[in-house]
Amino acid sequence: MTVILLNLIAFALLLAMLVKLHKQQKSLSTRVFTGLGMGVAFGAALQALYGADGAITRETINYINIVGSGYVSLLKMIIMPLITVSIIGAILKVKDSGSLGKISSLNIGILLATTATSALIGVLVSNLFGLSAQDIVQGAREMARGAALEQRLGSVEDLSLADMIISFFPQNPFADLAGSRPTSTIAVVIFSALVGIAGVALSRTQPELGERFERFMDVAQELVRTLVRMIIGLTPYGILALMTKVVAGSNVSEILELANFVAASYVGLGAILVMHLVLIGLVGMSPIQYLKKVLPVLTFAFTSRSSAATIPLNIDSQMKNLGNDPASANFSASFGATMGQNGCAGLYPAMLAVMIAPTIGINPLDPGFIATLVAIVTVSSFGIAGVGGGATFAALIVLSALDMPVALAGLLISIEPLIDMGRTAINVSGSMTAGTLTSRLTGGQDKNVFDHHEVVKQDSANA
Repeated sequence: MTVILLNLIAFALLLAMLVKLHKQQKSLSTRVFTGLGMGVAFGAALQALYGADGAITRETINYINIVGSGYVSLLKMIIMPLITVSIIGAILKVKDSGSLGKISSLNIGILLATTATSALIGVLVSNLFGLSAQDIVQGAREMARGAALEQRLGSVEDLSLADMIISFFPQNPFADLAGSRPTSTIAVVIFSALVGIAGVALSRTQPELGERFERFMDVAQELVRTLVRMIIGLTPYGILALMTKVVAGSNVSEILELANFVAASYVGLGAILVMHLVLIGLVGMSPIQYLKKVLPVLTFAFTSRSSAATIPLNIDSQMKNLGNDPASANFSASFGATMGQNGCAGLYPAMLAVMIAPTIGINPLDPGFIATLVAIVTVSSFGIAGVGGGATFAALIVLSALDMPVALAGLLISIEPLIDMGRTAINVSGSMTAGTLTSRLTGGQDKNVFDHHEVVKQDSANA
C-alpha cells in the first residue's frame, strides 16, 4: 500500500505541474500536449517498475482512473445539451425556410458523401496492407472484449434498415436526452431541429414571443458553452490520467503485433484529410491556408478524443477564422458530431469488415461486397455519439448487417486509444469541411475573413 501511495503522490505532483502551467497562462494546447507527454512517461515508468499486469500497477491505475473516467463522464454529460442548443440556435439564425433546407441538406449530403468515400479508402488501405483478422492472436483481454461486444450486439442486430430509420425519430425527448437508446443522439438532433423550426414559426406569428424565445436560447447557448469551456479546461488533467492508464496497461508486444493496422489506419486517415483539402481547393480556397486555420481545432480533437467537446471550438473557428456563416458553422459542427463521421463511422468499420471477410470465406475485393459495405457504412453513420466509443457502435451495426462475427473487433482493444485520437481529428475535419463547402456554395462565407484575417487562437479554458 505504501508503494501505491507513493505512486499517487507522484501523480498528484504531475497534476500540480499542470495547475502551475495554467496559472502561468500557458495555452490550452501547450498544457494538453504537456499532459499527454507526462502521461506517456509516467505510464511507461509504472509499467517498467511493476509490469503491465502487476497488482501494484492495476491498483495505482484504479485510483488514477478516477480523474480519467471522471473527465470522460463530464464530456459525455455535455453532448446532449450542447447539440440541443447549437441546433436550435442555428435554425433561429436562419429566418428563411428555403435557406434552412438548403444549408441542412448540403451539410448532410457532404457528410454522407465523404463518409462513403472514407469507407472506400478503408477498403483500399486494408487491402494494400494485407490486413486480416486471421493473423491476430487472441489474448485474454481480446477474448473478454469480444464477449462484451457479442453481448452488446443484442441491442442492434435485430434492427432492419427500416427499423433503424424509425429509431431515429424521437419518441420521448427526455429519455433521448438521457441517452436511453443507441440512436438517442440523432433523435435529439431531430427533436432540436423541430423545436428550432417551431421557434422560427413563432417569430412570424407572434414576434414578441418569438423574440423572447430567441433571447432565452441566446442565454442557454452561452450558459452551455460556458459549461463546456469549464470542462474543456480540465482536458490536460484528463489526458494525463488517460494516457497514464493506456501506457501503463499496454502490452508492448501486442501493440507491435498490430503495428501494421495502426500504420494502415493513419495512412487511411491521412488520405481522408487530403480528400478534405482537395474539396476545399475545388471551391477556390487555398488548402494550405485552410489547414493552418483549422489545425488548432484538429489538435484539440486529437488529444481530447471527443468530437462533441470540440463543437464550440469548431463553430468559433469556422466563423472567426474561415468566415463561414453562423448557420452553416452550427449545423456542420452539430451534425458532424452525430452523423457522417469520416474516421469513426467511415474508415474504421470498413477496415474491420475487410479484415474479417477472409475469415468467413468472403473475397474483400469482390465488387458486390464493397458496394454493400459502403452502403451499409453510409446509412449506419447516423447517430454515432461524439465521444470515444462511437466507432465501436458503428462497427457493431456494420458487422452485424453483414452477418460477420463482431467478437473479432475485440482483437484491436490494445491499440484502440492510439487510433481513436486520429479518427476523432478526422471526424472534426470532415464536419469543418462540410460547413466550409456549404457556406461557400450558398454564398454565406465572408471571403475577406478567410483571405486576410489572422488565426484566432482557441483557448476555451481561459475564456
